[in-house]
Amino acid sequence: MGMCGFRYDKHMQTSRRNFIGTGLGVPLILGASNKSGSSKPILGEGEHKYEATHDWGLLPANIRYGNTHGVCEDAQGHIYVHHTVNASSESNDSMVVFDQHGKFVKSWGKEFKGGAHGLHILKEGTQEFLYLCDTQRGVVVKTTLAGEEVFTIGYPKESEQYKPGVDGKPIKYSPTNLAVAPNGDLYVGDGYGSSFINQYNRKGEYIRTFGGLGAEPGQMSCPHGIICDVRGPAPVLIVADRANHRLQRFNLDGKHVDFVSGVNLPCHFNIFRNGDVVLPDLGARVTLLDGNNQVILHLGEDTSNTWGELRKQPRDKFIAGKFVCPHGACFDHAGNIFVVEWVEVGRVTKLRRVA
Repeated sequence: MGMCGFRYDKHMQTSRRNFIGTGLGVPLILGASNKSGSSKPILGEGEHKYEATHDWGLLPANIRYGNTHGVCEDAQGHIYVHHTVNASSESNDSMVVFDQHGKFVKSWGKEFKGGAHGLHILKEGTQEFLYLCDTQRGVVVKTTLAGEEVFTIGYPKESEQYKPGVDGKPIKYSPTNLAVAPNGDLYVGDGYGSSFINQYNRKGEYIRTFGGLGAEPGQMSCPHGIICDVRGPAPVLIVADRANHRLQRFNLDGKHVDFVSGVNLPCHFNIFRNGDVVLPDLGARVTLLDGNNQVILHLGEDTSNTWGELRKQPRDKFIAGKFVCPHGACFDHAGNIFVVEWVEVGRVTKLRRVA
């Protein structure tokens, strides 16, 4: 079982060919120049065309990425990357911050080494805060942009679903991502634990638990990512029900609404101001959805089905213009996309919008 709590299975990708758009709609000729004069690969087609810069951002010499798991942008255009830290790294800082040009700004977060995972940013009043999930320590932490702790949510001991079994052992809990509703309620996906979602108020006080392991409506198998979607008349939760190969929607009381198809191994989400959704798919592609959650196209898809082994290789084995294991992604203010991947050496790719 890898860091992402997912066992690689070649047979789990057989259903993903039913959707149009390869993500490489423009022929990719490595080493050739595109219209901008660059030899960087171009991904996508039509109005969704991007120039890919792999290994974006200049890390200081004392930091080496572990698995790069989360990414977000603040109001200043700074990019935050949450990673597990490589064993050979001199620094144990798990949060690395760059300016919009890829220049290193700062780092912090030694306490998240090994468990750095979900990352969410939210403006509350005049201040921005980060919400971080640590799968190793089993905590969700709210911090300032400088890493100062506001509060920590630990094991959901208030929940009846997490009461110890007859053997007296605690139910496994390992939070992967979270969403924040307009009223400030937090929804934490226990993706690597027991596949429940736990709801808290804006102070971190427990409200309810819903979901649980299974494939029926309302049940999930690895609710790896979660977002509060406010594009419609009423906010809903969209959950990346990863091991069930689907998205599932809930109302804010935890009641099942419906399913969304067209995905394979969805990890998380980010929604742009025009309603488009970027969805990193662990199975070697990044998917774009429209305002109705329909697939627009897949970016950088590698159909060789080798990502399970390739993710362990050195970065010179990675193929330009193709993803290995996308785990987190976000739009920036200009509509560019940043993608971080579940690979042992870490990788940050900037997709600069060119159309």
